[in-house]
Amino acid sequence: MPAKNTRSRYGWVSVAIHWLMAIVVIGMFALGIWMRQLSYYDPWYQDGPTIHKSIGVLLFILLLARIGWRSINIRPNDDPILKNWERTTAHLTHFAMYGLMLMLMTAGYLISTADGRQIEVFNLFSVPATVQGIENQEDIAGEIHEILAWTLILLAGVHALAALKHHFINRDSTLLKMLGRDANNTIANSPQKEPEL
Repeated sequence: MPAKNTRSRYGWVSVAIHWLMAIVVIGMFALGIWMRQLSYYDPWYQDGPTIHKSIGVLLFILLLARIGWRSINIRPNDDPILKNWERTTAHLTHFAMYGLMLMLMTAGYLISTADGRQIEVFNLFSVPATVQGIENQEDIAGEIHEILAWTLILLAGVHALAALKHHFINRDSTLLKMLGRDANNTIANSPQKEPEL
């Protein structure tokens, strides 16, 4: 599998970033839900948020890398049997997820730095607090963070169901391309349909 994308498949860099981010986002959501159940005396009461914040910063860096990599790579062609509304919906969903992740991580940053403390990332480096002192900053950013997290996870679920629908019902190359498979071989061996206008 090539490192860069081609017109018929995603390269291994795009594939690796996509699946790594998917796993981390789901894990971060689960960690966030679990942390809300912890009592003050639980040993994870401090450690859970510290891990959550550190991974959040690394995920933000990975998201920027993904956006940068996407900007310098060609995008594989859509499967020719996709309907116009499916193409449009897929593209809008991708942009929505990028936007949601950026806003979600910004809200997380505002929660973590509301008291003026920097974020220590696994004791490797720190992210300074640049915005603090806003009235009720931690509470407001916390509510926004939670709403965005639920929105992102629901949209990601719809995205995953759509990929499975394309794979098992439409039998097109949509999911296979994100697994690094060459769409040309898939298309050649699948029944063709006329695209809907």
